[in-house]
Amino acid sequence: MTEFLNDLSRRRFLAGAAAASVLTGVTRAADTPPELPERVKNVNTTSIRAAVELACQTMSHVFNADDHDIPFFLSTVWPKAELSFYENHTESHVPGRHLNALLNAEDALGVKIDETAVQKHAKAAFFSYSGPVALPLNRDRIGGKLIRFLPHNIREGFHALYALVKYRKSARARELAERSIADINKYWNPETGWDKATLEGKFGLFVGEWGSPFMTGIARSIGPLVKYYRATGYGPALELAVVLKEKAVGEFFVADGSYNAEHFGTHVHSTTCTMSGLAQLAELTNDSRLLERVKKFYDNGLKEISDDIGWSIENSSPNSIPDRGEANNTGDVLETALILGHAGYAECYQRAERILRGHLLPCQLRDISFIHDQPNPKNEDGKRNIAQRHLGAFGFPAPYGHKPVGAEEISFNMDIVGGATGSLCEAYRQTTVHDAAGHHVNLLFDHETSAIRVRSPYSGGAMSVTVLKPGPLFVRIPDWVSASDVHVEGLAEQPKKLGGWIVVASPTVGKALSVRFPLRDGELALRHRTHQIHARTRGDSIVAMENFGAPLEYFDTL
Repeated sequence: MTEFLNDLSRRRFLAGAAAASVLTGVTRAADTPPELPERVKNVNTTSIRAAVELACQTMSHVFNADDHDIPFFLSTVWPKAELSFYENHTESHVPGRHLNALLNAEDALGVKIDETAVQKHAKAAFFSYSGPVALPLNRDRIGGKLIRFLPHNIREGFHALYALVKYRKSARARELAERSIADINKYWNPETGWDKATLEGKFGLFVGEWGSPFMTGIARSIGPLVKYYRATGYGPALELAVVLKEKAVGEFFVADGSYNAEHFGTHVHSTTCTMSGLAQLAELTNDSRLLERVKKFYDNGLKEISDDIGWSIENSSPNSIPDRGEANNTGDVLETALILGHAGYAECYQRAERILRGHLLPCQLRDISFIHDQPNPKNEDGKRNIAQRHLGAFGFPAPYGHKPVGAEEISFNMDIVGGATGSLCEAYRQTTVHDAAGHHVNLLFDHETSAIRVRSPYSGGAMSVTVLKPGPLFVRIPDWVSASDVHVEGLAEQPKKLGGWIVVASPTVGKALSVRFPLRDGELALRHRTHQIHARTRGDSIVAMENFGAPLEYFDTL
């Protein structure tokens, strides 16, 4: 156990990391690192589709040709540029994130994905389940045996199996998922935890836990268990999700919605993905009390680890880099906001819009001009074509740019690409919704389905909405727009703004309505642990931000 804890401290998760080079285990180059530009090019603030399409290309080029096409986990792009194996997460972690993202991109957006990449990720996921128990396992080294079991990776394992069952009708994935649930029930107990005596003594596994073992471990799997149940109706999946929920709300997501790093564990993604999983379970089961518990944490504890644009700190230990975020976390905050918005909290849809335009879309790596391959005398795949293979990645951003102040290197670990992209797919699904009540324009992005066509006010000019099927129209109007400033052209009478929405009772099918309102200028003060970061806004987008002299900024310098 000491070896494992020391390794995590060196790599990524434990509180001792004071710089990104410590977190990934890659040392800074001895020579002068490549100079970084002040501003990155090609920043995207307007298109969910463009971000998803580019990220799908990234996830199709992450396979290690020197390791039977098992995907890489660790990444650095500056000062060195390389992809590498990681004994705690490579085969058990990355395939699930990427299969969830790739197959949801195909389903939600109709993105054409590389089926060869899907098969490679599936092969790696099945390999991670090929040990003595139906749990996702890791090798101790390339070519080594599957002996490392981290409960942390159960979430990603279920994401792989759920996605293959739902979108590829995989009987093998279904059999593994259901056997895995049975093994979890056999070797894990909510009161006593994992049966390490059997797992380590009988099966010869190394069980790795750290921080807050439940929160950084099996609690994370609530979300994919809900997805698996939605896809299959398999009762034990829902039953296990409910057992995990009971422990989560009984001990962690308590009534006052508070957050304490020592209690939750400092690995913040474990907190945010459990929050998102609880929201998904509440939505599935129509559990209003659980949803209120999630909303309480969203309104209170989340403020300790996330700011108004959805940036979320990667590690909440006192000595971690204050502005080093993680796009996975932001995706979880976004998905939770979408579920709360769907439940009637219109302000949460507005928060989702600001998260997308102000942080998650801009932080995607779309300018690779500063990434340079290093010498590769052994012709290692992890050092080949690194810039192009990273194009479209998500990583550990600051609100203002790719390099947080105090970070000694820049990284885009490959798991994060899948996590952020999966969340973008959920945002795309919720941009507009057509249901029994009518048409709902929840997010003000360009969007077209068989039911509606929307042109965003952020694309220039007025917002345009054309319903393609009969039904009332509900358009969310941001709270920075007053009712008197909203004008709809093409109607005999102006609609009223009711509870954050304008409602058109009987829009004409096929006739565009022009919805005009000003994108107001404003200011934000983003509260971080040691300082504030000021930003200038236009509508829910960022036009300028303080960057404290950091390079690779997304916005104009404030």
